[in-house]
Amino acid sequence: MNKRTRTACIVGLWCASAAGFAATAGEVEFADTVRSYDAERSTITHFYNLTWSDTRSERLAKLSTAWQATLATQDFNALDQGGRIDWLLLNEQLNYELAKTAQDRVRLAQIAELVPFRSIIEDLEVARWRKAPMDPAAAAAALAAVPEQIRNVRTRLDQGRKDTADAKAGDQTPLKISPLLAHRAARTTDGIRNGLKSWHEAYAGSQPDFSWWLKSPFEETDKALEDYAKFLREEIAGLKGKPEDPLLGEALGAEGLTRDLALEYLPYSAAELLAIGEREFAWCEARMKEAARAMNLDDDWHSALARVKSVHAAPGKQDDFIAEQAAEAIAFVKQRDLVTVPALCEETWRISMISTETQKLMPYVAYDGMNMLVAFARDDMNQADKLMSMRGNNRHFTRLTTAHELIPGHHLQAYFAQRYRPYRSLFWTPFFVEGWALYWEMALWDHGYARSPEDQIGMLFWRMHRAARIIVTLKFHLGQMTPAQMVDFLVERVGHERLGATSEVRRFIGGDYSPLYQCGYMVGGLQLRALAKEMTANGAMTVKQFNDAVLRLGPIPIEMIR
Repeated sequence: MNKRTRTACIVGLWCASAAGFAATAGEVEFADTVRSYDAERSTITHFYNLTWSDTRSERLAKLSTAWQATLATQDFNALDQGGRIDWLLLNEQLNYELAKTAQDRVRLAQIAELVPFRSIIEDLEVARWRKAPMDPAAAAAALAAVPEQIRNVRTRLDQGRKDTADAKAGDQTPLKISPLLAHRAARTTDGIRNGLKSWHEAYAGSQPDFSWWLKSPFEETDKALEDYAKFLREEIAGLKGKPEDPLLGEALGAEGLTRDLALEYLPYSAAELLAIGEREFAWCEARMKEAARAMNLDDDWHSALARVKSVHAAPGKQDDFIAEQAAEAIAFVKQRDLVTVPALCEETWRISMISTETQKLMPYVAYDGMNMLVAFARDDMNQADKLMSMRGNNRHFTRLTTAHELIPGHHLQAYFAQRYRPYRSLFWTPFFVEGWALYWEMALWDHGYARSPEDQIGMLFWRMHRAARIIVTLKFHLGQMTPAQMVDFLVERVGHERLGATSEVRRFIGGDYSPLYQCGYMVGGLQLRALAKEMTANGAMTVKQFNDAVLRLGPIPIEMIR
């Protein structure tokens, strides 16, 4: 769909008569279409499970193209409001999937010289998928070539590390690569090795001549792949599992950000989002100074923040404190009749403490299913890290993050998502999921949840952090900020402990989150807040009716909720 057609469809939604929130026959029918696509994509990604293979990317592209043709036959105007929304969301999802598949293929092509053995392993596994007869002798000959390929590449890489541009590695050109490409190649090699293991396990022990031919070639290739991935990861990328490891991430670029913004139905450029982040950051700084003055510290909010960080639970007592704060947050929203809190939702959550290793990537509380994941000092940490963990998870910070993760935040959100329009999980977006929790952080502030200037500092720290996330991640993806500068910004401008800031940046850019994920917190919260004001301004809905309705619409872009 081109931009003009897309806009016309959205205008059509705005102009359609209000149909309420009840599903109609047309909506149910198109919901089944969404479920069918989701099931087909799930089938293909599970069957073609070599994420590094051309076969998988070609099959996914074929799926998206076929479904675009299917959507083109659908009479958009015949659908009801919910069906039209789902049509638009699915169409945009297909556009995104095609673009993302193309990007993945480009990134694989960039490391082709580093993984020349990729096609050998892919061909073996794809032949198994196609039920082709197994030829152990031919498979052994193919695998036997892999260790030599790896030795040749390693020789070229070693020569390239010597910075002798005109030197020759045997009769081959030296190969010099960046730590980022080395990291990407290491992860790809890990995936190739796992694919080889799956192929081997499918035949070993069930075909009499398989082990006779393959025992040595498989073991040698498996070891060569393991050593090569370690070499790339540790010697070239410099990633040795240490706190001081370099921070590596794939920057998306302006074009990629534009593509991702289209999926979110956001009518903003990356530059405009940066301006929003800067504006919100300035608002937080001004409120921080006000709170500092209330603590008799003039405008010195950094000193106020240091005082707040010093107030934390005793070792072993953080879980008790969180249970207490959860009960307080639930009572707060129920007493003010702000949102429905089902008894079963209130009953079914528990606390799990985060390990020392996991805290390298997750230094604060988090939500996982029914589990409130809690970061705090542990006995196997060194003394400095223990103190940083306790400061970073102090009482005033944790009071807000408990409400963010549980009720009225993610736990309540997840409860409703399982029960209302669960098929829309296909369109999952951080601007709704994280935006919902930020919307409540803002609402709690407006309703006077802070009992003291110290509580205000705790709430403002996180709000400032969300604004900073917009700034540092967008500047990283635009090539305007390095990972080290991102850490410095979080430490110097927001007040993070360096351990926490480093962990945050490693998580932001590590590839496990979408490039716009960190923007989704505050921008999504601001979108929901504006929408709440619009929908409740003339008394058409109460705040509770609005909040309950939003929870029943599924995790879709806020513009589609509107």
